[in-house]
This record gives sequence, C-alpha cells and structure tokens, in this order.
Amino acid sequence: MLTDDGKHLYVSWDEYHLLTERLALKVHASGWQFDQILCLARGGMRPGDVLSRVFDKPLGIMSTSSYRAEAGTIQGRLDMAKYITMPKGELAGRVLLVDDLADSGVTLKAVVERLRGMPAISELRSAVIWTKKVSAYTPDYYVEMLETSPWIHQPFEEYDGMGPEALAKKFVV
Repeated sequence: MLTDDGKHLYVSWDEYHLLTERLALKVHASGWQFDQILCLARGGMRPGDVLSRVFDKPLGIMSTSSYRAEAGTIQGRLDMAKYITMPKGELAGRVLLVDDLADSGVTLKAVVERLRGMPAISELRSAVIWTKKVSAYTPDYYVEMLETSPWIHQPFEEYDGMGPEALAKKFVV
C-alpha cells in the first residue's frame, strides 16, 4: 500500500510473493533463455530463490552492501564480495541478475559493470521487483516502476534488529 503522500510503500508477505511471481512471468514472457541466476544478497535472495525454482536454474549468490546507517536507511559505501558463490562450476553463459529493487541504481549498475567484464558471461540481463524513478539504472525486467520513489517497507524488515530474545517472546503465551 502506497501512502497518500507517496513517500512510503508497505508490502505484505502475500503482495511480495505475488510480485515475485509476476517478475518470473515477465522474464518468461520475454522468451529469453538463460543458464544461471545470480542474486544479490540480501535483497535479491528471496526473489532469486523463487526464480531459480520456477526456471529450474542454478542459483549463485553475490554479497553486496551499501545500507548500514540508521537501521539500514542511509546508503553508504558500496561493498561487493570478491567471490561469487555457485553450486557448481563458475558463473558463465547467459546470466540473469536478480535483486529486489533498483533504488538509487548504484549497486546494480556497479555489479552489471563488473559482470560484463567477465569473459565467461556471454549475456547478462537484470530483473527486480521494483524500480524507482530516481534510479540511475533501469533493469531489463521489473514489475513496478515507482514514480514517487518511496521508501519500501518489505515484510521481512520486522526481523531487523529484533534479536533472538524478542523473537522468542512471540512464542510465549
């Protein structure tokens, strides 16, 4: 649900799953055949996992991080993992890069540039659930273009800073 002022988008688990399924259908409708999926941790892990299962393709993981300050709401320096985790072999062929959103576009753009410099990758396309209007990078596939570039409140954020003690309290009756 987008707030009236357009500054916040609240997403339930059900909405998140439906949007991820719509992303899979957009990729499928394009007719593009790919060999592997690379998701960006952490945001791209959930949609990457679903797409990996739907398309029955191996899933690689690349860890990136730029949001640290103010409980993950302020973007800082971009850190990219030196190594990519693959279940077998190396990242190669036609690769679908998956993340949850193109926010500023800085992370996706930097990762795409790095991957395009890898000779084993013959073709690279990117897919996200949301693209913000302010993004400096527009992915090949996205479900929603967010004209007001709101802050997205994803359903799993309830776990940010929760800790095991607070989680355990949910089960005390």
